[in-house]
Amino acid sequence: MNQYPAGYSRVMQLEDEATATAIRRLRRAEGQIAGVVRMLQEGRDCREVVTQLAAASRALDKAGFQIIASGMRQCLLDPEAGMDQDDMVKLFMSLA
Repeated sequence: MNQYPAGYSRVMQLEDEATATAIRRLRRAEGQIAGVVRMLQEGRDCREVVTQLAAASRALDKAGFQIIASGMRQCLLDPEAGMDQDDMVKLFMSLA
């Protein structure tokens, strides 16, 4: 049985479109990170590696923002969702 940390008792159900968008962005980041690993193994130019790493970081950020934005909508529509505004702000700021 999974135990959630204090304050995390419910599962966030994302909208289908938000889930699909987040998954696409995460897969894009996954490919970019694999590219960074290959570039390091090949001894590629530092600027190229950093550029690719920055792209992966942006893709992860966008996926996180998509997930949080969808979660915020869910919480606004369902006050019983178990998260208040302060909780959502904390989650959002964790991406900063």
